Amino acid sequence: MQAHFSAGGVKHQRPPTPSMVKRQIRRIGELGLKVNISEMDVRVSKLPQDEALRSRAQTCIYRDILTAALSEPSFDGVWLWGFTDRHTWVKNFYYDDRPLIFSEVYERKDSYEGVKCALESISPDEAKSLVNRKYIDCDVDENGIEWGHEW
Repeated sequence: MQAHFSAGGVKHQRPPTPSMVKRQIRRIGELGLKVNISEMDVRVSKLPQDEALRSRAQTCIYRDILTAALSEPSFDGVWLWGFTDRHTWVKNFYYDDRPLIFSEVYERKDSYEGVKCALESISPDEAKSLVNRKYIDCDVDENGIEWGHEW
C-alpha cells in the first residue's frame, strides 16, 4: 500500500482513517497475503500556516496509521519515502513541504516520536496504555469526535 498522504487533503484526497487502513490490511491478509506500507510520507503545507497544527496532524497520521497497521497479523513492514526533509522528493514533484520525520537539519521532528509510539504499540504492555488506540477500530471516539478533527 503506497502511503503518500496529504494532511490538508479533502474528500477522496484526505488520508484514510486508521480503521480504514486496518480493515484494508485485514481484507488483504484474509487472502493469505502479507501487507506492507511503502513510500510513507505526510505532506502538511496545504494546512493553515500554523506550525503547531501541522506538527500535530503529521504526528497523528504517522502514529495512528502505523499503530493500526501494526495491530494486524498480516502487516509485514513499513518504508518511509526518505528520512529528512532536506532531500524529500516532494519539493521536486509537488511543492515546498516537510513530509518526513527528520527536519532539514537532521533533527527529530514530533512525527519521529509518532512513529516511535506506533512501534512501541506492538509491545502488549505498551499497547494497553496508548491513548491513540481509541481510533484504531472506529473512526470516532466515545464522545463522537472524528479522527483527524483537529485539521
